[in-house]
Amino acid sequence: MSETMRAITQDGYGGPEVLREARLDKPEPGPSEVLIRVRAAGVNPTDWKHRAGPGFLGEPPRILGWDVSGVVEAIGTGVTLHKPGDEVFGMLPYPFGVGSHAEYVTGPTRAFAPKPQNVDHVQAGAVPLAALTAWQALNDTANLQSGQRVLIHAAAGGVGHLAVQIAKAKGAYVIGTASGSKHEFLTELGVDELIDYTAVDFTEAVSDVDVVLDTIAADYRSRSLQVLRKGGVLVSILPYDREELVAEAEDLGVRAEVMLVEADQAGMRAIRELVEAGELRAEIAATFPLADAAKAHEHGETGRTKGKLVLTMD
Repeated sequence: MSETMRAITQDGYGGPEVLREARLDKPEPGPSEVLIRVRAAGVNPTDWKHRAGPGFLGEPPRILGWDVSGVVEAIGTGVTLHKPGDEVFGMLPYPFGVGSHAEYVTGPTRAFAPKPQNVDHVQAGAVPLAALTAWQALNDTANLQSGQRVLIHAAAGGVGHLAVQIAKAKGAYVIGTASGSKHEFLTELGVDELIDYTAVDFTEAVSDVDVVLDTIAADYRSRSLQVLRKGGVLVSILPYDREELVAEAEDLGVRAEVMLVEADQAGMRAIRELVEAGELRAEIAATFPLADAAKAHEHGETGRTKGKLVLTMD
């Protein structure tokens, strides 16, 4: 008889109530894969967006979740980087490698890196998707350099507060938009200049920016182009209306990029180094046991979360 595991599944689209705990067969690793006993897994906006309606994935049923921190349980054929018993963290290949909101998950070996030794699984499980998004946006796409000015929207959010720390580690001057209640938190993270978007139009408060990280879209993208210096770049992590945005940017003499995060072991190792150096840490807004995944979704959908939400398996 096959071994089983607990997992959070959805059989259809809708609100958090469509999530349910189920007992499913424990997966087995295929070639170049590892089986991980999940200890903690972040919950991200992409999770509740895919729960609510069609996205990149096929039709339900499915298990959501991309963030993973846990222990290697078994390895598939050809695996040499990890061994059973290794503590690892990483992001399942986005978007189609979904499935970490469960007690066990399989994924490609090179999606994972050794877990930072100085943090627990909750911290490590909160980091991958959001930190990789920020790293790939600022480092790989924008090529952010020391001394440059970067504007980060929703700077206290899941991606935003990690992007702030990555930008500071790279020596950038960081400007962040956030409600006034979150300014003290962002000051502690090292933000150099804060804009309360509820009271001030950021286009009137800042200019000559080298890089903008857009985590909001709507009219923020078009307005953000106005604050870039000539040759500056806006990186949006919201994957739509790319052609229109790129054309508008070209007319203004700036550049716009629309990106999706990708599984990336080199990126995970860079993030691990920042965590172990004390330069990157996730703010944990709340943790929930696996069975309370619906409550985590409800919390996230308020739009007022500071930092990250995490499911724990113990």
